Amino acid sequence: MSRGKGFSLVELAVALAIIALLIAGAMIPLSTQMEVRNSADTQRSMESIREAMIGFAQANGRLPCPALGTTPTGVAGAGIEQWNGSTCAATVGGNVFFGVVPWATLGVPETDSWGRRFSYWVSPIFADAIGTGPWNSTFPAMQSPACPTPLIPAPTQSSFALCSLGIFTVNTRNESNHAATALGSALPAVIISHGKNGFGAYIPSGSMFAAPVGADETANANHALGATTFFSRVRTPAASGCNDAAPGTFCEFDDIVVMITSNALIARMVAAGKLP
Repeated sequence: MSRGKGFSLVELAVALAIIALLIAGAMIPLSTQMEVRNSADTQRSMESIREAMIGFAQANGRLPCPALGTTPTGVAGAGIEQWNGSTCAATVGGNVFFGVVPWATLGVPETDSWGRRFSYWVSPIFADAIGTGPWNSTFPAMQSPACPTPLIPAPTQSSFALCSLGIFTVNTRNESNHAATALGSALPAVIISHGKNGFGAYIPSGSMFAAPVGADETANANHALGATTFFSRVRTPAASGCNDAAPGTFCEFDDIVVMITSNALIARMVAAGKLP
């Protein structure tokens, strides 16, 4: 006479654990699940954009110039880098190194998961013509140590040298005292999604979304000539009486920031045979 076999304690424990996970997932609000997915999808898109920019540099000897954020989708020139043959052309207020990611030039997504364009800053020394020199960051002059003069051998397939440094810094903040510390410095390029709130982003119509309130999101939307410092920190909701730079309550922040570092870019250029 055969006896039916029941579940073992291990099998029961696994089944209960799976049921608990399903119940926990069902209890998370749908809006929260959507935001998590949108953030993850945007992060992946930005990482693919970074790879496309490095690939562009390997093929062309320089990083791409920004595209005009004010050009509506479907209009001639939309998503095309503003390159004049020797350097980047001005895009906003005479700023030669700010605009939006040139999605048409690179063949990458135009917008993040919330339908806003990606802001893009590039150091001029990394986006000018091959062999034009000088090899140091010159706008503003903040490279230390400087490249030697004359540079021997001078690159013949790259607009920048092994010793070239970018001009941008990305900071984070301590959650208790809000002190700023650098996550990355001397960066050739910075890419920013302005998150769900979209403050400071360009949209496909060519218009700009509402201006940010907090100091950190304002820094990430600074299109002025000479803006070089940005922030990447813990996401926080809107709050009254907030102050990003002093202890207390953080202001709203949901930006996503991706950096291109000098070391990573130069290593890939050396691997491609573009730098000696």
